[in-house]
Amino acid sequence: MSGFEDDFGEMVEPKEVQADIVDLMAPTIAIPEDPAADFLAREQEQLGELEVEIGSLADSPQRSPILIIEKKEREEPSVIKEWREQQIEMLRVKDENEENARNNLKAQAAKELDTWYMQNTIQVEKMRAANRLAMINTDKTFVAELEPVEPGTE
Repeated sequence: MSGFEDDFGEMVEPKEVQADIVDLMAPTIAIPEDPAADFLAREQEQLGELEVEIGSLADSPQRSPILIIEKKEREEPSVIKEWREQQIEMLRVKDENEENARNNLKAQAAKELDTWYMQNTIQVEKMRAANRLAMINTDKTFVAELEPVEPGTE
């Protein structure tokens, strides 16, 4: 590879090409522009009115001030207000009806539970009485079926 440069010789461009390259690069070399500065200049032109309201950026200790913009609340149309009020009233009535229904169901459930306890108590008492009578009868028949006990056979 040592003879690589020698094989091709020195590269020489024609003077016309060199002149074209210099012409093309002249504006970029002569005027170095900062894209950030261009952007800031355009923004400052567009937002010039706001600078008066918030003060100059040089006066502010921050580089990027936070703008606080108050949003005006849009007033709802009367139709929507009326509808909203009707919905609130309707929901209130439904809540009252639901609460009444719930209270009625609780009262009915308590009444049914009391009735069940009374019937259950009566049923249990009848069952106990029947069991006692059956036990007494069983004892009587058992004793009657026993053979008389004689002394010495015990």
